[in-house]
Amino acid sequence: MSDNARESFGEKTKAAVVPDSQKSLTTRAKETVVGKADSTASTAQPQSKKSTPQKIGDTLSNNSNENDQSLLDKTKDTLGLNK
Repeated sequence: MSDNARESFGEKTKAAVVPDSQKSLTTRAKETVVGKADSTASTAQPQSKKSTPQKIGDTLSNNSNENDQSLLDKTKDTLGLNK
């Protein structure tokens, strides 16, 4: 089961299995937007906050976040606010 605010594994599988040639323009556009949102959510969520199934799903979809810092913490570090 995927984490909250993440694309379900079933939807990811369905999107990957059906060829683009059999999808409508609307479906392809939706999958693109949902995929980008899921990728952003993966980057924003630290590994330590992900469930084990979500870590596995992210790894299998090449969407893994290798470090344990959240996007907010990375930004604070860059701005020198995380001291």
